[in-house]
Amino acid sequence: SNFQESALAGGVSVVDFWAEWCGPCRLIGPIIEDLATEYEGKATIGKVNVDDNPEVSLKYGVRSIPTILIIKDGEVVDKQLNLLSIAFIIQIIEKRVSATLAAPCFEDLTPLEEINKYKE
Repeated sequence: SNFQESALAGGVSVVDFWAEWCGPCRLIGPIIEDLATEYEGKATIGKVNVDDNPEVSLKYGVRSIPTILIIKDGEVVDKQLNLLSIAFIIQIIEKRVSATLAAPCFEDLTPLEEINKYKE
């Protein structure tokens, strides 16, 4: 499957488990998409729709969404539940990628301010 090829191939992967009907998932979606661009070449960042891929969700014990898995070299090394701030997600990725990303524009934001930034 695409999940096997991408997330488990090696290196660091960030996988967002989501569903279309999930409000918090829709809020975090643009953040994940921005991070995919920011970390291109450093980490694989993608999304798994739990409704379309129940077997993957079951295999990784995803019982609530949004859930973000950090996978390094094929092994789950971190699992985060519910809505996260972009600064926190960056911190988790950086911990695993071991690269430095300066993100001063996010340091002073509260999670609510970040969420509102992505609302249309």
